Amino acid sequence: MPALLAALAVVAPAAAQQEPGWVQKRTAQLQALDKVTARITIVDAPVNQPVRFGTLSVTVRACNARPPEEVPDAAAWLEVLDTRNDPNGAAVFRGWMFANAPGVSMLEHPVYDLRVLECK
Repeated sequence: MPALLAALAVVAPAAAQQEPGWVQKRTAQLQALDKVTARITIVDAPVNQPVRFGTLSVTVRACNARPPEEVPDAAAWLEVLDTRNDPNGAAVFRGWMFANAPGVSMLEHPVYDLRVLECK
């Protein structure tokens, strides 16, 4: 399974939308952590609409979930920009994040952490 997850991490969002066994959803539920204050925030991020958390701007480009009859899982294609030093935002993450395997593809940031909880 890790090999499959790694392979999906490099697939463009549109191509992964066609994968059998995944259902397109419109909103990603993300868990955002501010490592400095230890504040955890649950963020509902609609597909293609940027949301803010601290200095991060997060845009979900795709959010897929497994059908109800399968083991629950979610995968979201995220584009994350950090506006701390650049008002236009410097890209700090672009790719798939998986709810059941957060260590496969994760945001590496000194202040913030993001995790996909589910796709709705």
